[in-house]
Amino acid sequence: MSKMYTRREVLKLGGTAIAASVMLPEISWGRETGIVNHPGAVSGDPDGVRAGMKVLAEGGNAIDAVVAAALVTCVTANNKCGLAGYGGHMTIAFGGSNKVTCIDYNSAAPAAARADMFQINETGKVKDNLNSTGWLAAGVPGTLAGIQLALERYGTRSLSKLAAPAIELARNGFPVSASMARAIRGTAPALRRFPGSAGLFLKNGEPLKEGEIFRNPDLAKVLETLAESNSADAFYDGELARKIADAFQKNGGLVTTRDLAEYRAREVEPLSLKWGNLTIHTAPLTAGGLTIVQILNILQEMGWKKLRSEPERTHAFLEALRLSWRDRLALLGDPEQVEVPIKHLLSRDYAHELANQVRKTVKDKKPLSIHTPEVIDDGTMNLSAVDSAGNMVAMTLTQGGAFGSKVTIEGLGLVLGHGMWRFDPKPGHPNSVAPGKRPLHNMCPSIVTRKGKPVLAVGGAGGRTIPNSILGFLTNYVALEKSMDEAIAAPRLHNEGNMSVEIENSWPKAEVDYLALLGYKITVGPQAYVSAVSFNPKTGECRGVAR
Repeated sequence: MSKMYTRREVLKLGGTAIAASVMLPEISWGRETGIVNHPGAVSGDPDGVRAGMKVLAEGGNAIDAVVAAALVTCVTANNKCGLAGYGGHMTIAFGGSNKVTCIDYNSAAPAAARADMFQINETGKVKDNLNSTGWLAAGVPGTLAGIQLALERYGTRSLSKLAAPAIELARNGFPVSASMARAIRGTAPALRRFPGSAGLFLKNGEPLKEGEIFRNPDLAKVLETLAESNSADAFYDGELARKIADAFQKNGGLVTTRDLAEYRAREVEPLSLKWGNLTIHTAPLTAGGLTIVQILNILQEMGWKKLRSEPERTHAFLEALRLSWRDRLALLGDPEQVEVPIKHLLSRDYAHELANQVRKTVKDKKPLSIHTPEVIDDGTMNLSAVDSAGNMVAMTLTQGGAFGSKVTIEGLGLVLGHGMWRFDPKPGHPNSVAPGKRPLHNMCPSIVTRKGKPVLAVGGAGGRTIPNSILGFLTNYVALEKSMDEAIAAPRLHNEGNMSVEIENSWPKAEVDYLALLGYKITVGPQAYVSAVSFNPKTGECRGVAR
């Protein structure tokens, strides 16, 4: 089978023509799994997966496939992500080398943003929810800039070609999914407030129902404009950018043409942690990867894998998680603008200190005294892809909550994400609002390598449950040496440092009872949706799973 090369590898070969073609077997679908085959795999949203698999079938690499999948998903799952969604991160690994890299396309606050721009009411919440709903909730969208940067540096196909499936779906329509229908019902009162959103998602004033055909011809025109120039530049600097900025100005928003023109996605170095013969690479701040690495450091330092009692192992896992969430919510922010003690948080000395606290509290059979605030949100998508050369991508992108700001720009069909909600609305916090600042978010697309070669890519969707669900997957796969199928099936839990623990029904009763006896408030609740792909360097088999 021909090797697939990234664009940069092609240039290094001095212009040698490279041709790659694959023959895909018939695609089979399961409710909880992705696709299993040798030439390549994509995992995530079903509509996006189909588009990505078609790209692989036509010889594109994993980066091409995930871009096509993302563009389609931004059309068909626009409650979770969108072309004007606030952004995210992706982690990329290359089968032909030991390189792993990240693309940061997180939203940025507009230049006019200020730390005290949102008034706090007597309950401690933002007055009128202006940081989550409406034009002030939207910062500079980063999704398209991230797609373009990844494609320019590592793709082999044109944006024009990869956008074609998304354009067709936006123009001709598709049946509303059950997930999208639920999101429309749940947000209908807010959607009604904005004419662009009401016109798209409501019919005769009522929410669109599952199975009804949804069309967004204005969005199709936006995509066509980008495809014609084979670039996303018009979104940030051109006639399209002017229309976007004019809509913000007309409706009291802050984003300007200058904010759009000055926005840049950027390539950044991932955080890495070695465990045995495997290495985890994950997205750095302002993404959620630091929290995952910090927890894994604690577990590794305390010899977590060697704990014989399953209830004690779960208790130790939970306490390590709580300590790291305490630090996350108090200390983390955009390292380009505030001082974040990254080296200290990831140091062996600090891991040793926290590991001792976990050992003691597990031995004493009692929880650590930690209290943190609770916030709920949902509106994210993850896509993972692998090709026959072992190139891998985990790409997470988001609106924020369902339909983000709930605002749709009339005439463009662009649903705006609410990146400003990801800031702490109170001045003086490392994650407080500031001009040009990028908010702390929960996405943590990750890749696992063995002896430098990528073997697995994984990411999640589900707001603040993402880091913990990815952590659970990785501890099973890396620390406990379980298969990808076993890791995806393992029960998940969520906690943010407090005494409330949400679990899946499948958690063993003995462990649940043990945590309850320690004083934890246990409830059954939803966890992040995790999608992963794997690559076997010996056989070339590519697999995808999701749950």
